[in-house]
Amino acid sequence: MSRSVPVISVRPVVLPAPGRGEDLHVRVSAPVTGDALPVVVFSHGFGESMDGYAPLVDFWTAHGFAVVQPTHLDSRTLDVPPEDPRHPEIWRIRVEDLTRVLDGLETLEAAVPGLAGRLDRSRVAAAGHSWGAQTAGMLLGARVLGADGTPGEDMSDARVKAGVLFAVPGTGGADLTPFAAENLPFMHPDFTGMTTPSLVVAGDKDDSALTHRGPEWFTDAYALAPGARSLLTLFGAEHSLGGISGYAVTETTDESPERVALVRRLTSAFLRDALDLARDPALDPADSSWEEAEAELGRSADPLGRITSK
Repeated sequence: MSRSVPVISVRPVVLPAPGRGEDLHVRVSAPVTGDALPVVVFSHGFGESMDGYAPLVDFWTAHGFAVVQPTHLDSRTLDVPPEDPRHPEIWRIRVEDLTRVLDGLETLEAAVPGLAGRLDRSRVAAAGHSWGAQTAGMLLGARVLGADGTPGEDMSDARVKAGVLFAVPGTGGADLTPFAAENLPFMHPDFTGMTTPSLVVAGDKDDSALTHRGPEWFTDAYALAPGARSLLTLFGAEHSLGGISGYAVTETTDESPERVALVRRLTSAFLRDALDLARDPALDPADSSWEEAEAELGRSADPLGRITSK
């Protein structure tokens, strides 16, 4: 970004969650100035929390977005044991967490000094990484297939107008390894109802232990979802996509500040386009539209990735 933009971040903001076992804790981050702020609800990956993904959150908020990050029950900060009766339903509770955030935007606004009245509820996006991408995808229209292949409950939310799915798991059934098939019964997504405009981000070296198919598995949402407009494939990227989950994450084996910088810039451009937001030169004179960013990547002599659109 071309200049520093003051940002405020408040945590934890607590949303009452009857029936969840404990209330929902949320981080809210937003630029200090500006009105009609578009909202990104972000779902973390397995074991993470509201405190992760600063490389993305810092950039998005500096470019005019408000970002809301709930901590799901699988977070290491909560230490819910496998024998907990909620465990088989955590995938569903995750989606309900995001819906609860949307229902509680007024409460979240009031908890952040100076934020009240500044969120644009007509411009809301859902984003997530890994398991969080599957969670966010449910708000966009994806469903979980039952054992008989019938699509399960429609948990989509019409308030969500766009999505960004980072390393989103692909289809189930024979595509899963025995471990995944036995232990992750919810990992049978049906993307055919995912009609909300979305960007899928995948690494071409993301070789998961959950599937036999290799990195291509993480592109299924783009191939099968009618609303998935574009696929950003990152060259050399593994599951962390260069380090999006934190600035100093020890499990990142493909650390690349350049790759993360590309992801931040392209996802911001996509969200602005999908939410029909005008460029704001006051935030960044070099900020490009999605069309310009796509063309620029295509012209690069040594690109860090490629964009495929349909």
